Amino acid sequence: MAVGYAAAVHEHDVVIVGAGIAGVSLAYFLAEAGVTDVVLLEREDRLAVHASGRSAATLSRLDANPTLCRLKVLGAPFLAAPPAGFAEHRLLDSIGVMAVFGPATWPAVRETVPALATIGLEVRVLDPDEAIARVPVLERTAVAGALEVPGDGRIDVHELLSSYLRHARRRGVACRFGVEATRLVVQDRRCRGVETPAGELRARLVVDAGGAWAGALGRAAGATPIPLQPKRRTLVVFDAPSDLPVADWPLVHCDEQQLYFLPEGAGVMLSPMDEVDMAPCDPRPSDETIAAAFERLRQVAPRLIPRTVRRRWAGLRTFAPDRVLVVGEDPQLPGFFWLAGQGGCGIETSPIVGQVAADLIVRGWTERFDAALLSPARFAAS
Repeated sequence: MAVGYAAAVHEHDVVIVGAGIAGVSLAYFLAEAGVTDVVLLEREDRLAVHASGRSAATLSRLDANPTLCRLKVLGAPFLAAPPAGFAEHRLLDSIGVMAVFGPATWPAVRETVPALATIGLEVRVLDPDEAIARVPVLERTAVAGALEVPGDGRIDVHELLSSYLRHARRRGVACRFGVEATRLVVQDRRCRGVETPAGELRARLVVDAGGAWAGALGRAAGATPIPLQPKRRTLVVFDAPSDLPVADWPLVHCDEQQLYFLPEGAGVMLSPMDEVDMAPCDPRPSDETIAAAFERLRQVAPRLIPRTVRRRWAGLRTFAPDRVLVVGEDPQLPGFFWLAGQGGCGIETSPIVGQVAADLIVRGWTERFDAALLSPARFAAS
């Protein structure tokens, strides 16, 4: 039952709840498709307060999940060569990504290379000597082989976010920072809009792009009960040894040690690749998690173990049970559209996922990707 406000009720085509990478990319692609009566709501007073601003900001297309791997491959061309005039600065710094595998996993990984080529992902197969030549600190006992993806690397997330938003606004999309969607308006078994402290916004469609809060928003509206789970991910930056030039290294992903590291200026950024279940919040890094990561790093690159950490932070990555994004109108609640469960790949997949979502909203179908793989209907009771 909706609660009325004395303030005027405003009618819109689409209201997007959440101005992280999911919400702003959708706003951009909707505007590109001619849908500009769109309101983007963000309860924080600026962009990228939560997950979008706390990631390692990388494009790494190699992924064991075939759906995610394909989405990353489809999104990469936009990042490498965006439309003319889209960005003021380069979006992608192609430092390369090198995934290192030990003796236990390398034989099986090596056999996947032909299949990767069929989806457009070309990789270089490196033997231990070649991998160590790229990153000399690697311990030979930890490297049975490696796969390198030369075109991948660092994404300028601020430039990407601000460019999506700038162009959407130029076409008429409204973005309201510091305005929280306190409740969804549901009438006659259909989502009709959102309530905010400033009044009610009616819409043909409400998009849930709430990141770690997306699941709670869906539950409150009575949508399909999708158990989206936020998980903490930690990052640290520390100085490299003074005699060790790191600037030309690729991102190094160590499969068996469950960590990755990459150049960060003259230093090194490292992630323990932790996935600790948490309620939606402003997470803090764990000293125990960081210490355990350094012990694992000792197995693969002991020269990198630092005496001190320069910076540490954490963010939340939100996953559906099958670890695939949830994109589409809810099968139980018409008017409510999921754009959630990015699981840490929302930035690098935003160029394709934003277009897929816009297609579904504007036309009801898309030829860009098999939308059934992303549909919330996969979680509906049979």
